[in-house]
Amino acid sequence: MESPPGSARSSPEAEVGMRVEDLWDLQEPQLTPTEKLNSCFCTVPVSSFPPAPSSQVVEIPSDSTLADAVETLSKNRILSAPVRNVEASDDASWIDRYIGVVEFAGIAVWLLHQLEVVARETTTDSAAKKEVGADELAAKLGTVTLENKEAKMEGATFADEEAKHVVKSTRSEAASMGGSFLEALTSSECYKNTKVRDIAGSFRWAPFLALQSSDSFLTMLLLLSKYRMKSLPVVDLGEGKIENIITQSAVLHMLAECVGLHWFEDWGTKKLFELGLPIMKPNRLIKVSEDEPILNAFQQMRRRGIGGVPVVDANRNKAIGSISIRDVQYLLTASEIYKDYRLITVKDFMMTVREHLENQKDSAAPISMITCRREETAKEIILRLDAAKQQRIYVVNEEEELEGVITLRDIISRLVHEPHGYFGDFFDGVFPLPENSRV
Repeated sequence: MESPPGSARSSPEAEVGMRVEDLWDLQEPQLTPTEKLNSCFCTVPVSSFPPAPSSQVVEIPSDSTLADAVETLSKNRILSAPVRNVEASDDASWIDRYIGVVEFAGIAVWLLHQLEVVARETTTDSAAKKEVGADELAAKLGTVTLENKEAKMEGATFADEEAKHVVKSTRSEAASMGGSFLEALTSSECYKNTKVRDIAGSFRWAPFLALQSSDSFLTMLLLLSKYRMKSLPVVDLGEGKIENIITQSAVLHMLAECVGLHWFEDWGTKKLFELGLPIMKPNRLIKVSEDEPILNAFQQMRRRGIGGVPVVDANRNKAIGSISIRDVQYLLTASEIYKDYRLITVKDFMMTVREHLENQKDSAAPISMITCRREETAKEIILRLDAAKQQRIYVVNEEEELEGVITLRDIISRLVHEPHGYFGDFFDGVFPLPENSRV
């Protein structure tokens, strides 16, 4: 899996690695490897990071509807985008010009929550607990109103109804909704009329925390790991525009292109357990069974603030797949593939999405699962994650039983450390954040 010598040295990512290599050779010998890396990354500006494809540097106006936002994200094959405040003046600061970053998954989960609430109220109103038709549900969704409209921050409206409800994970009507309900959702007035700004502060909404071109790689790496940012816009103050967006996946790809360089090999050949990975203890790993309703899986991810869960067999011992919060998009963009289901289980979801992607000749593999052992090296799992375009890898023992999970954020967090008082007033104007924002 390792690249042949010199094959990647012409790539933009490898050129960054070579720059770090030159700095690595100049470091004081008494420094620890981590201190050397910190010093190197503190010297390299983020302007050196390879630019993202132009199709990925996309903005969504705050007055766009959720349907329009989903279409924009789908068309550009991206998972998130900065939200531009259409009410901001031309000379507004960056903090006022953007109200946050919206994720595809955040839109879908917010909508599903509205669907759960409406379905629960509808079935509660019916003494006979009759089956609720799609037309009736769509009509009720059209009457959904957003609460807490008075809660505002910098001119943006925050609907934190979603954050205050805890929906029980049972086989209730809300948890066992099938294809007709999903079709009702995507045809509802709630989906077509709700504005992106109306869901600001909800699940997986992130603040607009931008880097300047002169900021360092160390700042970028710390924000993407310790401070839990999934993507970072890089702004050009002179041009007044976003010139790049750096993601955790892009950083991982850069690391994969640096295989063979001394600084990378010094760190990357360490075994996972030597780096303190996985961070999460086995008894804290959240799992879902293949026969559970798929909405239960997404509910768990929303309530616990996690990005993915392993799927286990009926005995709940062996892992058979993985569900990511990103996969919730297939409940919106391909709702027609579930039309014959009254109850969509996790197993149904994985099978149906796989068949859908094969029919679309899409190379994406949203439900595939990759595993590793604690004795493997950081380099080995970086190459595996980069090749599979995955966000997490699951650690298993010799019996293939789950022992933990390692995310891209976990890997980056083991590359650098935050010096005392490093950020100073960097976060001024960004905090306090909306209640559910994660930085």
